[in-house]
Amino acid sequence: MTASGRTLGPRRFYLPPFRVDLEIRAGVPLALPAAALARVLRSALVAGGAPEPASVGLVLADDPELARLNRTFLGKSGATDVLSFPLLPPEAYPPHPGTRVPAARRASAERAFLLPPGTRLHLGDIVVSVERAVLQAVEGRGGQTSDVRWTPADEVRLLVVHGGLHLCGWDHAEPAEEAAMRALERTILAAG
Repeated sequence: MTASGRTLGPRRFYLPPFRVDLEIRAGVPLALPAAALARVLRSALVAGGAPEPASVGLVLADDPELARLNRTFLGKSGATDVLSFPLLPPEAYPPHPGTRVPAARRASAERAFLLPPGTRLHLGDIVVSVERAVLQAVEGRGGQTSDVRWTPADEVRLLVVHGGLHLCGWDHAEPAEEAAMRALERTILAAG
């Protein structure tokens, strides 16, 4: 970001085998160093079984932007803390606890996304409301259980990991998959 508050183009972080394109919207504070965000996202992609090499977009925004996206793409009113926009179907990723993707569908999805050598596949984009993350953290509505008081940086890290796992086909609609996703999030965050 410039001193005038305008958004600069995406900052690119090459963390082999991934590239993270980080964009920070004007007026949005950075809760932790940009490189730390890229590293934790890389950890989520590795743990989630993302194909390699690949790129992802990470946008740090505010509540009004998340509210617009939530309404436009999910038909829900109001802001949320994180949204993921995966470009590959869940069956393009390795199976994980709680999923029931037939092997034939997985094999079909893998063949459908073959790229020429040296090409980087774009997995999708994650948009985080830093405004909401800060509020949740300081009001004690953060963490996986929505009752944790911790630093805004910790909350943003959790949301980036959560969004990264969603890009990799993880979800929390079913109890078994939610338990597995939450456990993996804790492992990633504990590793730094």
